[in-house]
Amino acid sequence: MQPDTFTESQALANRPPEPRMYRVVAERIQDLIRQQSIAAGARLPAERELAASLRVSRAALREALIALELDGVVEVRGGSGVYLCERGSSPAAVPEAGAGPFEVLTARSMIETEVAAMAAKNATASAVTAIRAALLEMERSHEDRSSNEQADRNFHLAIARASGNTALVGVVDYLWRQRSSLWHRLKEHYRTEELRQTTLLDHRAIFDAIAGSDPVAARSAMRAHLQRVTRTLAGGG
Repeated sequence: MQPDTFTESQALANRPPEPRMYRVVAERIQDLIRQQSIAAGARLPAERELAASLRVSRAALREALIALELDGVVEVRGGSGVYLCERGSSPAAVPEAGAGPFEVLTARSMIETEVAAMAAKNATASAVTAIRAALLEMERSHEDRSSNEQADRNFHLAIARASGNTALVGVVDYLWRQRSSLWHRLKEHYRTEELRQTTLLDHRAIFDAIAGSDPVAARSAMRAHLQRVTRTLAGGG
């Protein structure tokens, strides 16, 4: 008997989505809080200890802690640690905040490295001028977070446009729009001044490779940039 492929497809479409990793880890953190009877106001174990205890990566742990902070369960204090809030002793629903920051960074690393290589091959003089303009604006607006964020987005979108593939422009734009509340809070807590300075150098290297029509260097520079951001936000140095 042949399977009813339509029915199977319909069943798959109606299947509830798998919970995102940060939600699973967040719930495990709350279980640990209850098991260890951590009191409100107390400091949670250090990140390395928590990650080892839960058998998760530092990246997954940080996403989960940020999700719990957004729900008022914990407070992340830069340079001090993570503390349990007054309501933290009771289970709380971890908010759904879309794709996790490291999911987005992984996707960007896969896609934008090749987009940069294509831009190095295909960029017109006007496209190179647009990338340079976004780079200069990012350098000028370094102290203004909002303007700097917009200039950063414009830089990456200008590279996508320089690739000559409009579908890729849409993909890069979509990935940038996945920067959820989790992403912004994660960056606020864990992004360092060193990373901000290095990002400017990274972008200059990407631009130079594209302007020099060197796809190998452009791919390498974009990959190095996104990997550096990932390592810093994940606590890997």
